[in-house]
Amino acid sequence: MIHCRKLCPRTLYSLTKTPTSCPTSSFHSFNSTTPNLCTIEPDTCCKSFRFLSPIMGFNLISQKLSVPKDPNFVNPSFSRNYCSGKNSDGGSGEWTEEIEYLDESGSVIYSGKGVRSVEPGVDDHVMVGGLKKPFLNASAVAKIVEVVKRWKWGPELETQLDKLQFVPSMTHITQSLKVIKDSDACLSLFRWAKRQSWYLPNDECYVMLFDGLNQNRDFDGIQSLFDEMVGDSSNNGISSFTSYNRVIQYLAKAEKLEVSFCCFKKIQDSGCKIDVQTYNSLITLFLNKGLPYKAFEIYGSMEAAGCLLDGSTYELMIPSLAKSGRLDAAFKLFQEMKERNFRPGFNVFSSLVDSMGKAGRLDTSMKVYMEMQGYGLRPSATMYVSLIESYVKAGKLDAALRLWDEMKKVGFRPNFGLYTLIVESHAKSGKLDIAMSAFTDMEKAGFLPTPSTYSCLLEMHAATGQVDSAMKLYNSMTNAGLRPGLSTYTSLLTLLANKKLVDVAAKILLEMKAMGFSVDVSASDVLMVYIKDGSVDLALRWLRFMGSSGIKTNNFIIRQLFESCMKNGLYGSAKPLLETYVSSAAKVDLILYTSILAHLVRCQEEENEKHLMSILSATKHKAHSFMCGLFTGPEQRKQPVLSFVREFFQGIDYELEEGAARYFVNVLLNYLVLMGQINRARCVWKVAYENKLFPKAIVFDQHIAWSLDVRNLSVGAALVAVAHTLHRFRKRMLYYGVVPRRIKLVTGPTLKIVVAQMLNSVESPFEVSKVVLRAPGDSVMEWFKKPIVQQFLLNEIPSRADILLHKLNTLFPSSAPEIRSLSPPKPLMARRTM
Repeated sequence: MIHCRKLCPRTLYSLTKTPTSCPTSSFHSFNSTTPNLCTIEPDTCCKSFRFLSPIMGFNLISQKLSVPKDPNFVNPSFSRNYCSGKNSDGGSGEWTEEIEYLDESGSVIYSGKGVRSVEPGVDDHVMVGGLKKPFLNASAVAKIVEVVKRWKWGPELETQLDKLQFVPSMTHITQSLKVIKDSDACLSLFRWAKRQSWYLPNDECYVMLFDGLNQNRDFDGIQSLFDEMVGDSSNNGISSFTSYNRVIQYLAKAEKLEVSFCCFKKIQDSGCKIDVQTYNSLITLFLNKGLPYKAFEIYGSMEAAGCLLDGSTYELMIPSLAKSGRLDAAFKLFQEMKERNFRPGFNVFSSLVDSMGKAGRLDTSMKVYMEMQGYGLRPSATMYVSLIESYVKAGKLDAALRLWDEMKKVGFRPNFGLYTLIVESHAKSGKLDIAMSAFTDMEKAGFLPTPSTYSCLLEMHAATGQVDSAMKLYNSMTNAGLRPGLSTYTSLLTLLANKKLVDVAAKILLEMKAMGFSVDVSASDVLMVYIKDGSVDLALRWLRFMGSSGIKTNNFIIRQLFESCMKNGLYGSAKPLLETYVSSAAKVDLILYTSILAHLVRCQEEENEKHLMSILSATKHKAHSFMCGLFTGPEQRKQPVLSFVREFFQGIDYELEEGAARYFVNVLLNYLVLMGQINRARCVWKVAYENKLFPKAIVFDQHIAWSLDVRNLSVGAALVAVAHTLHRFRKRMLYYGVVPRRIKLVTGPTLKIVVAQMLNSVESPFEVSKVVLRAPGDSVMEWFKKPIVQQFLLNEIPSRADILLHKLNTLFPSSAPEIRSLSPPKPLMARRTM
């Protein structure tokens, strides 16, 4: 019989009565197999046994059992018996020995079959006598927790878990994970469980694991475990809704942008549902990271899934949509936010007011602004600035000015940019009084206006012709140490030029040059103003100033000033300009030479004729050589007039100078007629007609009508053309016998009188109508037979020829230089040369 030193009231000790079944060997064998259940400490005096009774679900044996030192007590042939029926010595697994249970005094209180051992991984119960007692979940969880807390991780932990005296379930694992706080230990237990045959994926397990990893800020572990979870879900077809969403929320709150979005896409692709909180976490993350378009993409998925934003996400989403230009979407969310009874914050109102205003939707912007005040929110200075800028840019200056006054009333001080905006906008719109008032307030507030503000005010005053105000602003600007810009100088110089303040303009130009600006163009612009205004004396004075200051101008302006001098009869001043023009490698074209010749044709004074002849010589144009050769004799020319004229006209490039050549012929024929050179004039007309300078002048319409159109000719050219053409008509009619029904001379209203007077001197049958001289063919035939007509047409001028030669200049219309025939369009090459 075994005697117990100490017996707990709630604990029973059992020993076998027969030495052949000594429990020492049994316990020793049991403990060696299951070290977590009992521990043997052999000693020379006694043997102690330690049992972990919670494994059984009840207390069977005390924590310490002392055994006498009798060496006969231990039976070496004792074999262990398991509940599963297996025996260590290969015998029967049935346990038939009787166990006596003693109290403290050694009295037997109960005897019966004992508790059999458990085979790990096989038995899920113990035998208490003949009864099967299952392990309680609490006991199993406690044992698992103890093992995990002791061994933590590694192969030793897995070995100990493999030796558990019961078969765990996922319920045990889940409850154990709730108790164990160490994330590494939890992961070790979970991964051991995954390798067991009884493992089933469990969403709750993953949630607890993710919670632990998040507490330790182990986001790499979260990502790794997430990949495992995705594999589990796809292989087993089990949804992990809570775990999926928990992962994204943790990663989003940790600002793991790329990882969280990658997990989000994986969940979407797997078809799993995403909850509202997850959507809001992702959207908030992307908006805070400055990636609104990704946030909008997620919001699109959220909207398609039927989820709604929360209040804080509304506060971020609406401003982001507004700032990105998606105003309709932002306003829709704004309305939705109010319908769901969320109170919009100031940031929402501010972003909508600003974005709507900048987009030009001023009515909506003002509506939101008024609604914000209805919520009891006070506009900020930034909001006032935004609204005023929006109204100014839209051109609604009155509304902007009302907001400006309201802003100052509530105590906000306009900043530098707002002052500048108000001043420049009102100045550019022509409201100079308001602009100058705001400008004065700006200076009083201690702000120094920028050069652009000064320039805007100065240029607008210059545009309205206010010289005193413009000069005052200019002096104020330079005294403040600010440098005027090129446009400011240009505007001021143009104003002074228009006001004919040459000295002041010269002073400003020199200051501009001292500032480092290139003044050639500005000085030329001033010169051009004087030329266009017809102030030739001022233009010549300004040109002299430019020359003395070393400022150059271009050939185009020199030519314009030369033409103005010619027009005003300042031939003495014109010649130096032409010489300058020619010496600067500029080419005098045929149009310029012809215009000088036209002045010579109209000249009435001999002194001026000398000047004009010297100017023509100074052009060095080939047309002048032609003119000189035309008036010399055949001995000096060494060829007839007609050949000489043809040679000159063959050298003209008609593709580029056709208009100029036509203009030259008109003026030249005027000059030749006035000089009495009728034969030379007819040669020039004949060659001009041959070269098709006047292709539609003569028309032969068989036997019906012959006509001559001189409407586009000068007076001299028209007279020569009529005489030469009638001579051709006479030859056809008399020599070839061809008589048309009628002959027409289309003169137009300008040349009708001149041509009629010439023909009346030889008693012509032509009748004068509005714009045409016409006569029947038979009458003209009879007229051609008269000797005086024959002499007239053959240049044998009768005594009345003074009408044609000496007094023809009195027949020129006073508007002759400006009529269309004398001012043909300038050809392309001439423009390029200019």
